[in-house]
Amino acid sequence: MDDELLTIGAFAARARLSAKALRLYDRLGLLPPARIDEASGYRYYRADQVERARLVALLRRLDMPLARIAEVVEAPDGAAAADRLAAYWADVEVRMAGQRTLAEYLRGRLSGRSSEMYGKFVIETVDVPEQVVISEARHVLAGELPAWIGASLGRLEAAARECGGVTAPPFVVYHAEVSMESDGPAESCVPVADEAAARAWAERNGRTWETKVSVRPAQRLAYTRITKAQVAHPQILAAFEAVEEWIAREGLEQAGPCREVYFADWDAAGAQDPVCDVAFPVIPAR
Repeated sequence: MDDELLTIGAFAARARLSAKALRLYDRLGLLPPARIDEASGYRYYRADQVERARLVALLRRLDMPLARIAEVVEAPDGAAAADRLAAYWADVEVRMAGQRTLAEYLRGRLSGRSSEMYGKFVIETVDVPEQVVISEARHVLAGELPAWIGASLGRLEAAARECGGVTAPPFVVYHAEVSMESDGPAESCVPVADEAAARAWAERNGRTWETKVSVRPAQRLAYTRITKAQVAHPQILAAFEAVEEWIAREGLEQAGPCREVYFADWDAAGAQDPVCDVAFPVIPAR
């Protein structure tokens, strides 16, 4: 059998890889040797492992995480492997598009074009009456935020049917920064009609999702309306900053954490349809 095997040096030359890379792939479980001599510790590979070695090396040049590489090389056939690679690359392109947009946003800030960006947003105020709210709070990072918002608001809107119905657009309050490094917390909120029914519902079901009921006082909001496309990061950062700048310019003070108010059917909305108000509670400057 040994004459059918290649030493690590011979195999490395045929695969056009270094012996160091092959030892790394072995350690990561991506390309184990066909045999390891117990006495000497020498590694031996089969000639038919060359194609897998070259594939692993090429996938690593795509900056593919090791877990995703394993999924590709362990695929049952070539078509499945190609599909897994396509899925990974689609994720890369989405991430690159977001980074490209972020870079453009940062260029605007660094070059002093912030006022030009902020000028694209129309800022208004609205008086919101006292509201009975059922809410769900969670520490969440930016990458987890969209899925959590959709899931939590869905749960709360379903619960609202037992609490007299929804009385105003749902909203998400950010009690601290949510980013790739900071996890908030954020709080999803749905205004409902019946406080007693809401408290009874929370008593029966609230512990599962740490839902609570509160009465939010009447307040004035300074806000700007944005489209579905602008909700994406980092476009939404410019909207928040535009409202903050307007508040300071108008001689007002922020009276609480910022929020996003979702008033449209998200799934039915197009990229340029208004779906959300970016808002801050405000009071006259003291």
